[in-house]
This record gives sequence, structure tokens and C-alpha cells, in this order.
Amino acid sequence: MTTKPSTAYINLERYEEAISDCEWALKCNGNCIKAYLHMGKAYLGLKKYSESRTCFEKIAQLEPQMENMAKEYLTKMELEEKKESEEFNARQDFDRGVEKAKLIPQLVGKLSEPGQMLLYYCGILEILAHAVTDSSGQTLFRLHNGFSIIDSNDTTKSCLLQEANDPCSQDLCVSILNVWTITCRENEENQKTLLTCPASKASIVPLVSAENDAMQKECLELLCVFSHTAHGRRLLFDNLDVPTLTRSLMACISRPAPQRENRALLILQELAREKKFCFQLRTVLADSFSEPFTTIMSNISMDNRHVVPSLLSAVGSLSRDDIIRHTLAHDTECWKAFLLAIKNCIACSFNEILYPLLGLIINLSTLTSPVIQENAFSLCGCCLDLLRDNDEDIVTRALGVLSTVLPQSSEAVTHVVQRDVVKTVLRQLKQADLAATKYALKILTVCTAASQLAREVLVKSDKKLSVLRRLLSSSSDEMVTGNAALCLAHCLELKGIASNLLGTDIVLELLRHAAGDAKRTAVQQNAAVALGKLCQSEPRHVNKLRELHGFEILHSCMKLIK
Repeated sequence: MTTKPSTAYINLERYEEAISDCEWALKCNGNCIKAYLHMGKAYLGLKKYSESRTCFEKIAQLEPQMENMAKEYLTKMELEEKKESEEFNARQDFDRGVEKAKLIPQLVGKLSEPGQMLLYYCGILEILAHAVTDSSGQTLFRLHNGFSIIDSNDTTKSCLLQEANDPCSQDLCVSILNVWTITCRENEENQKTLLTCPASKASIVPLVSAENDAMQKECLELLCVFSHTAHGRRLLFDNLDVPTLTRSLMACISRPAPQRENRALLILQELAREKKFCFQLRTVLADSFSEPFTTIMSNISMDNRHVVPSLLSAVGSLSRDDIIRHTLAHDTECWKAFLLAIKNCIACSFNEILYPLLGLIINLSTLTSPVIQENAFSLCGCCLDLLRDNDEDIVTRALGVLSTVLPQSSEAVTHVVQRDVVKTVLRQLKQADLAATKYALKILTVCTAASQLAREVLVKSDKKLSVLRRLLSSSSDEMVTGNAALCLAHCLELKGIASNLLGTDIVLELLRHAAGDAKRTAVQQNAAVALGKLCQSEPRHVNKLRELHGFEILHSCMKLIK
């Protein structure tokens, strides 16, 4: 059953007929998603918000995969309901003769007078800014065409477009931006109206780069209003030049001026949360973002240290996009800047920067990249130094970087093994929390897989591999138990190690994991490999295996041993 007639009725604004058509469709199929969708739209057209909400909520209940679409329609419905309520209240205030409600239309009317002096318009806007104190005032400004009047006035338009650089023109521009900020704050309909005006769309992004500090500051205040909500951010993405805006925001962050930097950072952080922002930056990332970002990271100092953590937070949000993440992971200049930043932060004890920086590096280095491989030696050297830091969180993240970078470079593995990373990591495993344990164990696994020396140092430091056995028996984390078994298998390649483990519970623990949850394939496989090597190296373990009735399990696992 289709609802094509209902679509036609909605396009013709014949909403009652559309609802009747949908009701008939639902009698035939009570779970018809299209019927609920069109009926919700029709009720919205009739301004029956409760009924509209019920229809859109029903879509999400019937088809969870369409939940996001349903939420978009619910948001649209809520905005329409809010708009109607605001307009009703504003008209009531006007009809009751509320002083400010009467004043706002008069002031807007004066702005429409052409050819007045700049100071005249500035004065009107200043009074207007004080008159608009609530949503009713904001709505009256819109209902009396305040946005389009400013947009169409040649004098105000010229100031917005920076066609004149004299102080009075700049003051007028600041006054306009201030009124826009006041009238758009928490008012979605005003935000939408503002960005449909040609002059405002054309002026906002260039004003972020204005040489006049007051103009730039006020423009950033306006953008903060939009960036604060998902609806406002979507309006920016749909109406402004996002790459140029990003480049301008980065320029603000790069130049020391606390208020300006903080506002620009706040906007950038909010925008970076959105997939659409990432999508629009993908092809222009280097020019709009990466170049200024690497410049900042290469020159961290007391003057700009306060902006870097928030900037790194924004980059972390951007890197959730797979294409941006891939681009950053393969950006040579970016990794050079990371190295400089780490060395600088270590020298200056900027731990508040090191923590998010190391987190970002962990995220990016989970991708394999020739650039990461080229920098792995130096990067791992820096992280080894950080393992002596008094801040446990820094130590954990340094371990994290080592765990993701070492698998990409045999040269780096050789370097860290020679610098006693095995002993250092073993000490961490004796006292670490889960995150640090995961990282430390992966480092051991990578090193013992690639280095005979690493295996020898590990066994010399822990003859019965008690740390690995403890992790096998006590941890419920799949990554921990899997890597513990794999690292154990690497060590069993050394002569005599299997004999050292006679009398321990190693056979029982490996057998338990080899016969464990079938969903934990990696754990099963690694445990089976270790168990096979154990019995091959020391036949006396076979007796214990026989006691535990483990031959069938071992036999079924032998195919995993290469």
C-alpha cells in the first residue's frame, strides 16, 4: 500500500485529506512507515504538534534504523512549535502595549530610513540592543523585518562588507553584529532568518579575519551563538564557506589575544563534533587546518600553551572521520610537529599538553603509515623518557604510544629493547591499571616477537614468568589474556624455559583459555599455540595435560601451530 496521494496533498497543503489517506493506509498495514511519516508532516502543517510528535516517535519504535531520521523530524516539529509560541507571545506583548514591544518596531523602522549619518544608525542600534531583552523582543525584531532591513540598507551593507575602513564604519559594523548576536541567541528562527540574508552570508566569514579587533571579536561572539547548538551548526555548514571559516578561526587561534583565541577555539571545538564539518574539510584539510595546526604545535611556548589542549581536543574530534584520520596519519609535517611538541613539553613540563597530545598520537598511530615508521625511532625514544615521569596518566599514555608505534618499526623495537624497555614494562605490569596493563603487555608481545634479546631479558627478570601467568589467571580482558598467552609462547622458544614452569599451573591456565569462549578466537588461538610449544619443549607437561584430559583440546588446536 502506497501513500503517494498523501504526498501530493501535502504539497498542495491539503493536510486533512493527506491525513485521511494515511489513516486508510494504516488500516491496511498498521506498521506502514511512510504513512506515519506523511501523517506526521500533515499534522505539522496543521500545527497539531502533539499528533505530529506521536507519528514521528512511532517511526522510531517501528524501525530503529530510521531513528535518526525520526529525530530530525521531531527537531523540526519542536522548532515550529517554539516559533509559533514565540510569535504568539510577541504579538500579545505588542497588542497589550508593552513599552519595549512598541519600541522595537519603531527602532527597526528608523533603520530603514536611507541616507542617514553613520552615527544615527549606530545610536538606533545601541538603543535596540538594550530594548531586546527576551524572546518576545527577538521575535518582534524578526517579524518587523529587522534582518532584511539591515541587509538592504546600502549604508549598513557597505559597513558589513568592509567597503569603508573609517572608524565610524567600523563602529557601525560592530553595532550591527552586536544586535545580531542579541537577537539570535537561543532563537533558532532568527538564526535561520539571518543566514538567508545575502549581506550577512557574505560578510560573516570575512569579518572573522577583520583587522579591527572589535569587529573580529563581535563576529566571533555571533558565531559562538550558532555553534552552541546542533541546529545552529547545521545552518553554518549549509550557508557559509566552511573551509575559509576554519582557516580564519585557526588564524585567530595562532595570534595571541586571549578573548579572541578562546572564542575561536570554542567555535572550532563545537564545529568539529559534526560529521558534516569533517566532510567539508576532507579535501582542503592541509590549507584550512593542518598548516596552521602544525605551526602552533611546532612553536609551543608560555604564550600559547593555554590554547593547545583545546586545539588538540578539536583535532581528536576531527580524527573520528576516517579520511581526516588517514590524512593526518600520513602527514609528514604533522608528525615532525608532534615530535617537536613532545620534546618541548618534556623540557618545559607542559603535562597538560602532553596528555592530550599523546592520546591523539595513540589514535593516529593505530593506522599503519610510512610517515609514522620514519618517525618511530625518535618518537619511541621520547616515550621511553616519559616512562620515568611522576604523572601516572602521562606514563600510561607514553606506554600507549609505544604499543601502537613499535609494531610499525623493527628499528624502533631494537632501540627500545637496548634501552631496557622490557624491565621497565615489567615493573609497570606489577602495579598498572587496566589501560596501562593493556599497553605494557602489547609492548612486551611486540618486543618478544621480534627480539631474542627481549625474550632473554624477560625470562632473566622473571624466571617462572609469574607476571604473565598472573595475567592469564586473573584478567577477564580479552586483549590482556590473548597477549599474555602470545608473549608466553614467544618466551617458550628459549631453551629450558618450559622446564622452569614445571610445578606451576601453566598447563591448567592455557588449557582453560584454549577451551574457552569460542567467540574469543584470538585468545583461544594464542593459548593453544603456547600450550603446544610448552608440551613440545618439555614432555613432562604432557603428564599434567593427560591428568586434565586435555589431549583432545590440544589435538584440535594443533592446526593453529605453525
